[in-house]
Amino acid sequence: MAIAILGWGSLLWDIDNLAPHVQGNWHMQGGPALPMEFSRISPKRRMGLVVCLDADHGSPCATHAITSTRASLAEAQADLALRERAPLARIGYADHKTGFGRLPVVVELVQNWCKMQGWAGAVWTDLEPNFADHTGQAFTLPAALAYLKTRQGEDLAEAYRYIQNAPIWTDTPLRRHLAVNTWWQSLNNADFSA
Repeated sequence: MAIAILGWGSLLWDIDNLAPHVQGNWHMQGGPALPMEFSRISPKRRMGLVVCLDADHGSPCATHAITSTRASLAEAQADLALRERAPLARIGYADHKTGFGRLPVVVELVQNWCKMQGWAGAVWTDLEPNFADHTGQAFTLPAALAYLKTRQGEDLAEAYRYIQNAPIWTDTPLRRHLAVNTWWQSLNNADFSA
């Protein structure tokens, strides 16, 4: 039985240095549904909002699975940590008997999925929401929109690209809010260099 790497954000289109350690293609919607929202501000993405596991503000969204070439969860976890430039403590893992992650409900969902789908185990990015830490205010849809409006030039371009590039199944409350927001939709034809 193989080990799955679960993804739902930029990992899907920017596998980066994880490429030598996976085989096959992404199984779109092949992973368990997990609660997520664009409630993390990412230095890697020019301080734009990125999607993360968020049981407080998110909604269940499909995840996607790719097969690790590694034989152990520890190796697969280390590979994903390098790609994410994150400490091992922010890479969740589960097999049929044990698991580790910030959110017990996620660990349980992944364990059950591994059992039902025949995976030996799975690893996933477990970076926490940090919107309040960066902005000093709680994450809400109006606050997130106001934050996005503070981004300019290439920072705004990256924020827009990231959210728009997320798979359509990453159907979070913020994504639905932005889909009907006139300002956000106007960015489709924007010249971000101006």
